[in-house]
Amino acid sequence: MEAVAWFTHKYVMHGFLWTWHKSHHSVHDHALERNDLFAVVFSVPSIILIVISTSVFPSPYLFAVGLGILCYGVFYLVFHDIIVHQRIKWIPRKRSSYLQRMMHAHYIHHAKHTKENCEAFGFLYAPKKFEPKKFVLKKDRQETQ
Repeated sequence: MEAVAWFTHKYVMHGFLWTWHKSHHSVHDHALERNDLFAVVFSVPSIILIVISTSVFPSPYLFAVGLGILCYGVFYLVFHDIIVHQRIKWIPRKRSSYLQRMMHAHYIHHAKHTKENCEAFGFLYAPKKFEPKKFVLKKDRQETQ
């Protein structure tokens, strides 16, 4: 699912549907943004697959795909909207190295306010190059030697 999300983010959101996604790269003071329409669009196949697989054409495989899309959407909501962008004010006390890398990659992605030359399109995976740099003050380095 992450590969589909990466592809969609890079080539659809930063491509022909930039008119929706650019609201997410812009500073604003409203609770909702046009970019939120993607959640509605992406929920449709999930709902259809779950309904079809439980009533019309029983299939554990179709159900699993529909449920997988739903779970990915929940992870996206929690990670992206709540933790990273704090659309619901909640700050975790301690951030894991995974969470720090993901947030750093997302901040790098948002450093650009246009659709061109962006990087870090994943939502739940970021390559090691997006690991935040650890800075050690010179005085602290001397104390540990």
